[in-house]
Order: sequence, then C-alpha cells, then structure tokens
Amino acid sequence: MKLAVVGGGSTYTPELIDGFARLRDTLPIEELVLVDPAADRLELVGGLARRIFAKQGHPGTITTTADLESGVAGADAVLLQLRIGGQAARNQDETWPLECGCVGQETTGAGGLAKALRTVPVVLDIAERVRRVAPQAWIIDFTNPVGIVTRALLQAGHKAVGLCNVAIGFQRKFAKLLDVSPEQVHLDHVGLNHLTWERGVRLGGPRGEDMLPKLLAEHGDTIAADLHLPREIVDRLGVVPSYYLRYYYAHDEVVRELRTTPSRASQVAAMEKQLLEMYGDPALDEKPELLAKRGGAFYSEAAVALASSLLRNTGDIQVVNTYNNGTLPFLADDAVIEVPAVVDGNGTKPLPVEPLDPLYAGLIANVTAYEDLALEAALRGGRDRVFKALLSHPLIGQYEYAEALTDRLVAHNREHLAWA
Repeated sequence: MKLAVVGGGSTYTPELIDGFARLRDTLPIEELVLVDPAADRLELVGGLARRIFAKQGHPGTITTTADLESGVAGADAVLLQLRIGGQAARNQDETWPLECGCVGQETTGAGGLAKALRTVPVVLDIAERVRRVAPQAWIIDFTNPVGIVTRALLQAGHKAVGLCNVAIGFQRKFAKLLDVSPEQVHLDHVGLNHLTWERGVRLGGPRGEDMLPKLLAEHGDTIAADLHLPREIVDRLGVVPSYYLRYYYAHDEVVRELRTTPSRASQVAAMEKQLLEMYGDPALDEKPELLAKRGGAFYSEAAVALASSLLRNTGDIQVVNTYNNGTLPFLADDAVIEVPAVVDGNGTKPLPVEPLDPLYAGLIANVTAYEDLALEAALRGGRDRVFKALLSHPLIGQYEYAEALTDRLVAHNREHLAWA
C-alpha cells in the first residue's frame, strides 16, 4: 500500500507519521511519500518521520520529493494538506477583515473566502495530475476550507472525501468525560465543515443510549468553557456547537478580542520556527509536545481511520465531508455536508439524519448558498463574484462591508489570483 502526502513538509506531518506508526495494523503502509516544494522544511520533516518509523518498528519506507507526479505515481491514497501563501497569507486573512468590523479567521467569513480563492485552483491542478499517474487513488482532503475544496474536487469528478478533526476531537473529549473508549462513542454530528452541532452522543452505535443530557448536566461548565460560550447558552440550545459557531453566536465579542490580541497566524508562525528547529535534532525520534499546541489534534487517527475504510473496504462509520445526496432535504444533492457516513471501497454513504431544528437548518442553508457563490468565484474569478459571495455570507451581509472587504481581499491576494 502506497500513500502520498502533498504538503508533506508541513509541521503537522509528524502528527500524521506518529499515527501511521502506531496504527500500522489498521493501515499497513508499505511506502509513504512526502511531497513538498519547500526543500528545507521537507528535509527536516522527512528525517524526523523516518526516525519515528524506526523507533516504533514500522517496516515501511519514507521518501521525500518536490516532484508531484513521481511522488504520487501509483499511490492508493493521496492526502492533501496545503496552505497556499503560508502563514503570511493566513495572517492577512485574520487581520484585514477586522478593519471592516468583521471576524478575521482563516476559514470563516471574508478570510475563509480569500483562502478558498487561493486554494481551489491549486488543488484542482494537483488532483488532475494525480488522476493522470494514479487514477485509482482516493484523494483525502484536509485542506481548508474543506467543504468548498471537497465540493470542487467532487464536481470535477475526482475520487475525493473531505476530512476534519472537529468530530474526532469531540468524540475523544466526550469519551474521556464518560470514562469509556472512544470507539464506543457515536456522534449525531450534523452540518457543514466548521459549522456543525453535536445533537447526540450515543454509546455503542447510532441507535445507542444518548448520553448528551448527562454530559451537559454533569460537565456543562467544562464543555461551555472549551467552546468559550456561556453555560446558559449551551444549556438553552441543548446541543454542543463546534467552537467555530462562536464566530456566529458571539461575533462582535470575538471581533473585540481579535483586535486586541496577536493573530493566531503569528502565534503559529513562532511555534513552527521552534518545531522546525526541534525536527532538525537527529536525536529526536518522536513528535514533540509542542506540536499539540500547533492544532490538528487527533488528525492522524481520523486520517488513518478514513484511509483504512476506503482502501480496506471495511464499511466503518466515519464523519466525513461528502455530497448531500438527499441527506438534508433542504439542500441540493451536490452540496457538501459533514455527517457520519458508511465508508467502504466504493466511497461514502451518509447515514440518515433526523429533521433539523430551523435554528440550525436556516444557518446551514445560508452558508451553503455562500459556499455556492464562493466556489463560483474560485473557479471563474472576477470582482463581482467575490462581492456577491461576501454579501451572501451571514457574518457580512451589508453591501458597504462587502464592497470594502472585496477591495481588501483582492489587494492582499493579487499575487494568487490569476484574474486580478
């Protein structure tokens, strides 16, 4: 079994390598190729990756290359973890929207649109090249904004599934609070990427006993604190929203906070510098503790589980980003949603979803409409398409804001936009 990681020079990668090493019985990789044009980073990450495999006795080989075609040729699965423009572009995404009084975040609102415009054309080019040299390969997309990028891949006819670590993070957190193994916890997880709610926490499977009322009653303070939301709001909702919902439920409060604190991008850039120094230490043969603060918790477990289900035809239930296909009846079939699905060698089949409260269905429909317009702007370009996407977003929605944000988005991303 051959896997390739495009964006393999990321400081995230040792988290992935550690998971591949620990879970080799679940996903028996024989060959792993890390692909990245950043030669210096790739050399450091690749060296640590080989030492991690060696320490844990993994028999697979790890190679590195800057050449995409040779790296992915013959692969069974290709993982995409890209950040076009690096942390510098992310820092811009997190700052210029604040000038207009809007949230600055790399996947939500205006910053998220900027990232989609930079990313979608590059990912589609990569996917076409993968299709030429590895037509059988599954593409597992971890590149944000995952919902929009996955939809672009699926509409272009690629064998693609989107992956996010929010659901597995909740699964692990709830399992710890309930003192059970993570495998016993099944989430009633529904929504779009970075716009999801946990409506149930069931033991043993989709029809198991719902432990969410118990969790909220006994651990509500802890859960609310993790979300940075008042306990009262979580209790009134009766569900657990993802932490990205705070950008919607407490928008103005978040803007005030972001204006007075260093950007997340600047914090991550400092961490990355430290991590790369650590990775260069030939004595280091495990992922450092600092990596946990970088983000992407449990990414490796989610990636291994999904790849195993696709390549070994296991029929396991995974939370994925995939076509709606009637699952949420108020959305088009080709909308991409994030829900539990049966995953096997043929792809994904979402489990049935109980009807949604209008409080959630309305926001999902609104953001899906924005994602439609965002993908159109990413594929076809043009200032007017960018403006319409911004105007449609529920965190923006006023023409003066949309005009000002369009000007800033284009100005800050001109080098990445072929049409600008």
